[in-house]
Amino acid sequence: MPTPDSVDDAADVGESHTDEAVVSRETLATPSDDVMPPVDETPVSSPLAEQLVEQARRRDRLAEGKVLPPAQPRILTVSNQKGGVGKTTTTVNVAAALATFGLKVLVIDIDPQGNASTALGIPHHEEVPSVYDVVVEDGELAGVLQECPDIPGLWCAPATIDLAGAELELVSLVARESRLKRAIDHYQENPGDAGRFDFILIDCPPSLGLLTVNAFVAAEEVFIPIQCEYYALEGLSQLLKNIELIRAHLNPRLHVSTILLTMYDARTRLSAQVADEVRTHFTDQVLKASIPRSVRISEAPSHGQTVLTYDPSSSGALSYSEAAKELAAQGTKIDQ
Repeated sequence: MPTPDSVDDAADVGESHTDEAVVSRETLATPSDDVMPPVDETPVSSPLAEQLVEQARRRDRLAEGKVLPPAQPRILTVSNQKGGVGKTTTTVNVAAALATFGLKVLVIDIDPQGNASTALGIPHHEEVPSVYDVVVEDGELAGVLQECPDIPGLWCAPATIDLAGAELELVSLVARESRLKRAIDHYQENPGDAGRFDFILIDCPPSLGLLTVNAFVAAEEVFIPIQCEYYALEGLSQLLKNIELIRAHLNPRLHVSTILLTMYDARTRLSAQVADEVRTHFTDQVLKASIPRSVRISEAPSHGQTVLTYDPSSSGALSYSEAAKELAAQGTKIDQ
């Protein structure tokens, strides 16, 4: 049998081993004061951070160089017979971007819906002098111009609901296809308070009626927004045929100078395929900039604004500014 002394010795030994085990665990778990744990120096990155960095680079590139006015005023008809491709949105936002670069810009709204007038914050109810008075009633363009309240240097000739009946009224008028051209030429020779314009952008209805024909005859360039979807390619084919008809019979100076890809969604393969196909067939006309799908772009008109004033920091505002700068540079190359 164990003696009392041997039991006490065993207890002492057990306590000693227990203390050593506790000390060992504490020693292993607690680093010394001289040894610090390694620090991960890899910078934290995320898709959002990368996007912000890229947008900052794009803004820096936009700030480089000055946007010069063209040697001769440029008149562009913004047209696409397919609806919903961002035609009016492109017209007002490109015009706004050009004006923020210091150029004098006029938007002529000949779409009876008056959406371009709405987006620029221009009143266009029935009592307002409008493009109808110019095209049908032989009024002067200077008498209908209004300056955009948010962007100095940007002017608009608004559309009213009266234009809805203009197609029928024009049929019986003399020189019905060239009435808008005559008004623009007269204004540029005898400018009103707004002065001469560097760019005139004409927003057309999505159809080939007499209003659109007037726009084609008045302009030298056609600016085509193309939605990055399959149906847009079919609409483009028909539009090009109509442009050739105008060239052959009414305006031999007319040509497609600019194509802008709109509603581009980088997440879909279809957008990339449509963009590649358009760039392959229209190498010199397609702008490098493309317009992404953007909630901000869609929201801006409901506030009577362009996206450049509604949310200047958005990707949509940045993309339209890039497109406008590229368009202005394209004009400089043409003039040279």
